[in-house]
Formats: sequence, structure tokens, C-alpha cells
Amino acid sequence: MVLGASFDSVEDNKSFADQQSFPYRLLSDVNREVGTLYQVLRDPDDKFPDLAKRTSYLIDPQGVIRIAYEVTDPQGHAEKVIEDLTKLLG
Repeated sequence: MVLGASFDSVEDNKSFADQQSFPYRLLSDVNREVGTLYQVLRDPDDKFPDLAKRTSYLIDPQGVIRIAYEVTDPQGHAEKVIEDLTKLLG
């Protein structure tokens, strides 16, 4: 299962998903509770302090984070996750 999350409102996420044909569920974390737990908040002096760090997680069926990714190459990211998932599944 693939989920996305952002600090934007439900309405903003729906608009984004519609405009971009985003094929995954996009959750709204306006209170930044999930972002805090997953440690994706940026420092206040960061260039974009209101945005979450681009981070993704490979989580196993038991809810254990197996791999955390700082996403620096959005174009190649899915390929890397699939490669790692294939290795984990053996």
C-alpha cells in the first residue's frame, strides 16, 4: 500500500491529487502530529520551514520501519524502493 501525507488541508490535497492525477491516498496532517512522530519537520531557519522534509518509509506488515529514505531524486525514488523491497522479500 502506498500512502502520502502532507501538512496541507484535505481540500488542498484533493485539488493537488486531481491536478496531478496523483494515484495514491494523500493524507492531511495539518496539526503536524504525524510529521512530528516521523521526524519530518524542518528547522525554523530552513529555507522552507513550513514544508515537510521529503521522506518516505518502507514499512513491513507489522508496522516496523525497515528503511527510511531522504528523497533527493524523486524521478528514481520508486525504482530504489522497489529494488529494496525485492531484496527484503528475498
